[in-house]
Amino acid sequence: MSGVSDTQNNDLPASETDAAQHVQPAMTAEYPLWWQNAIFYQIYPRSFSDHNGDGVGDIPGVIDKLGYLELLGIDALWLSPVMKSPMADHGYDVADPRDIDPLFGGLESLDTLVAEAHSRGIKVTMDLVPNHTSDQHAWFLEALGAEPGSPARERYIFRDGKGPVGDEPPNNWPSVFGGPAWTRVTEPDGTPGQWYLHIFAPEQPDLNWDNPEVFADLEKTLRFWLDRGVDGFRIDVAHGMAKPEGLPDMDHEAVGLLSNDDDDPRFNNDGVHDIHRRIRAVLDDYPDAMTVGEIWVKDNVRFAEYVRPDELHLGFNFRLAKVQFDSEEIRGAIEHSLEAVASVSGTPTWTLSNHDVEREVTRYAEQDSPTAGTDRARAMILVELALPGAAFIYNGAELGLPNAELPDEVLQDPVWERSGHTERGRDGCRVPLPWEGASPPFAFSTNPDTWLPIPSEWSGLTAEAQLEDIDSTLSLYRQAIELRKNRPEFAGEGIEWYGAPEGCLAFRRSMGKLVCALNASPTPIGLPPGDLLLSSKPLVDGKLAPNSAAWLI
Repeated sequence: MSGVSDTQNNDLPASETDAAQHVQPAMTAEYPLWWQNAIFYQIYPRSFSDHNGDGVGDIPGVIDKLGYLELLGIDALWLSPVMKSPMADHGYDVADPRDIDPLFGGLESLDTLVAEAHSRGIKVTMDLVPNHTSDQHAWFLEALGAEPGSPARERYIFRDGKGPVGDEPPNNWPSVFGGPAWTRVTEPDGTPGQWYLHIFAPEQPDLNWDNPEVFADLEKTLRFWLDRGVDGFRIDVAHGMAKPEGLPDMDHEAVGLLSNDDDDPRFNNDGVHDIHRRIRAVLDDYPDAMTVGEIWVKDNVRFAEYVRPDELHLGFNFRLAKVQFDSEEIRGAIEHSLEAVASVSGTPTWTLSNHDVEREVTRYAEQDSPTAGTDRARAMILVELALPGAAFIYNGAELGLPNAELPDEVLQDPVWERSGHTERGRDGCRVPLPWEGASPPFAFSTNPDTWLPIPSEWSGLTAEAQLEDIDSTLSLYRQAIELRKNRPEFAGEGIEWYGAPEGCLAFRRSMGKLVCALNASPTPIGLPPGDLLLSSKPLVDGKLAPNSAAWLI
């Protein structure tokens, strides 16, 4: 694209003296470790690429697409769960944490993926699920056959029920997926017995992290994968695991899936930090490896505790993935996210979507504008990639995929069943990716019966179609990633805010001099002086179009 003249009509002041605020994470040097400014690409394996034709994505399918991922320019993969599982929650119910499920290709396929990815300069990280196991895990099956108070039951959280005959749950905690967080078991003698805790589905019993056996087993798991060459872990429910003493009742209504209140006794208890310190001690034996935690904690001070130097390397701050396309909300999310890590010299971590969050194209959509969702999603990836720190991209975001509208009869998320069909769950953002061709399954699989149906209207969104279109969302991602990785202007651990018209924002990287401007207003706006490096939409008479962003140097 052509540069923008210094003499054009500018509504965004460019002078450093006009910067409204400086946000500078307290770091002493440019990010020296690979994960501190890496671009991670999250693969939801069931939906990425199916190699064996059973309609479900697998690891050989990922291996088959490594050339695509290399072309995209990402630095690391994050694989959602591929460990052995009965799939009650699509892999987040782990039956054997030190094996790969045959559905995904078995252990040998993971070894091959690590080797092939490394040969292309791509790191491989995996999901780790330490809060709970599957109810088919050998430990839990042993616990069901054991007596109350036995060592087998002490690995989980079994309690006697309330009421004269113990037929009421031990406390009033709800499951995140709906219904109570307790299920009563039948004892070996056939009588109604104790209850076990499951913050998520009944098939996902919570582990008792006060039991030293639990961490000892996790350490075996960590070393098993790290010794095989895995480069790190995304830790599921990283603010969970530790439970409050006595398991007190909740004194307020639960706020639901993935929007946990900071005072929710099910999460964010102080004991969790000792667990993370012990995990970090293991990771320190593998200096190039890293962890990133799923942390649904709103308070900046409490969030910072998770990314102290002896705990997690990175922590997902989901503010940017939850805000509307509003300049004030976006700026606030950025400021809070930077402030949340500054006090502990942590690395900011950015994402716009994942397998639990509505896709950004749908989240930003407007009923009276058929292109607003896509335009805004394109703008926001430029905002995300302009920020310092690590960036995460959810598979399909680079294709501009929206959430799929699925019929009730195909929904599989446990949220759908557990909520009594009142919450549709997360299936809409987990639909298989369209690769090529004019009709489903778009070469995702040779099997037309894919695990979730792919909308036929995605024919224009396939990777094949977009690779040949220089104006496509995929092409925008490729250009943006290449520029971010290769241009010296993307330097500095902080940003400087510029003054901006209502509905807009602009910031500059503190050392590299890159400027990012976002127009969330309904009218075109002038740009700061400088050369235009990239824009998410064509300029309008030299101005930044509504629902768009630009990079300048």
